[in-house]
Amino acid sequence: MKIDLFNEIQNPRPWPVDHEQQRFRRAIEQAKLADELGYGCWWQVEHHGAGEFSLSSAPELVLAAIAQHTNRIRLGHSAVLAPGRFNHPIRVAERAATLDHLSGGRVELGLTRSTIPEWRLFNISAEQARAQTQEAFEMVPGMWTSDDFSHHSENYQISNLSINPKPLQQPHPPLWQAAASPTSFEDAGRRGVGVLGTTMWESLERVGRMIKLYRAAAEACTEPVGSFVNNQVGYFTFVHCAETDEQAMRNGAAAAAAWYTVTALRFFEAATEFAATMQRHQDLLDSPDGGGLTGEFLRGEIDNAPTEAQLLIGRVLQGEDVPEEEVFRVLSAQQSLIVGSPETCREKLQAYADLGIDRLMCLHQIGGMADEAVTTSIRLIGELIPEFDR
Repeated sequence: MKIDLFNEIQNPRPWPVDHEQQRFRRAIEQAKLADELGYGCWWQVEHHGAGEFSLSSAPELVLAAIAQHTNRIRLGHSAVLAPGRFNHPIRVAERAATLDHLSGGRVELGLTRSTIPEWRLFNISAEQARAQTQEAFEMVPGMWTSDDFSHHSENYQISNLSINPKPLQQPHPPLWQAAASPTSFEDAGRRGVGVLGTTMWESLERVGRMIKLYRAAAEACTEPVGSFVNNQVGYFTFVHCAETDEQAMRNGAAAAAAWYTVTALRFFEAATEFAATMQRHQDLLDSPDGGGLTGEFLRGEIDNAPTEAQLLIGRVLQGEDVPEEEVFRVLSAQQSLIVGSPETCREKLQAYADLGIDRLMCLHQIGGMADEAVTTSIRLIGELIPEFDR
């Protein structure tokens, strides 16, 4: 299992003078440290209008800067918002290929359809988002591997266009899809791209079943959108390592996990997205073919009672002010966070490796964690890397 680093460039209040400048500088310093310690990849998100939740609205620029300060660590864009009003596929292909050259061939490119608040901000419908995401997955690797690219659809009219530069990596950088639902995990597998998920609110048991769903879809993929099947699973979660379990808690791990949970669920308007996802799931269950692999997955959950974590998230979505300690306790109970001493973190990392995760994306800089505590966490987890990435 590769140990990676995942970053949102979060910027929680209160804000000191030059707070944005400080956040970008610290991100670059953290990337340099991760490069020295042997982390596999630095993953950078894309969000717009996210306020204190994320300053990462131009991740390709952050990654380009990091490329000039590092030598080995790979650079993951996790993920480009794929509908055309966010990023036209031509621009996605051009920017990623340019970054691949600037970094000496270290790019990993993810695509995703985004969610409700960002669709609204850029005037995109849910139907457009799904269709254009599929098109982007088909178009970008085609642009990279052909001298005269053509694509004709309701959204794009391109005829015999040479799109340059081509990537340094041949035939092209690995492709990924950010995903949160069983449907998306199956979609990623059927497209032949790696899948990027989160364990923040998922039990290890459900993560294991999601991985099996993805693997089955990827193994059945005979026509990947790219030139090869990137059969890899990446998951991110909150990781905070300190000298002792007690020190990790004194550093504010509970407050950070609670801040992230509440802020993320509200920014993504998770209550509305949850209702839409439940409708898609019901449509799959009602479909004549049974809904394929996702339908089979969902039928395996029908009789399951809601977990304590699911009930807690429901309370957050209803606007309840859930105590920080309770949020942390519930999420920790289902093993969805990695917090504690090096010994504790080693045990939790091993549980993820045992599930067959290929890349564990460590979210160290989260909420109001102090910079020194974040740096220590990056270092301590870095010392464990050789045990997992042999």
